Amino acid sequence: MKKIRVILKKSPINKIEKHKLTLKALGLTKIGKSRVFPDNEAVRGMINQVSYMVEVQEITDASQ
Repeated sequence: MKKIRVILKKSPINKIEKHKLTLKALGLTKIGKSRVFPDNEAVRGMINQVSYMVEVQEITDASQ
């Protein structure tokens, strides 16, 4: 199963309120913080909405 790491790169200060809430839902509260998520459409949609503030890295399992 593929996973993705999402890293917050820019501050959500003075950004659209909906985007701030999306970052909070992803668990990204501080610059430099990262989280790992399963690669699915729901997560990809959230990342797409705040793509200008985050960096995405794809992670593949070594056991495959």
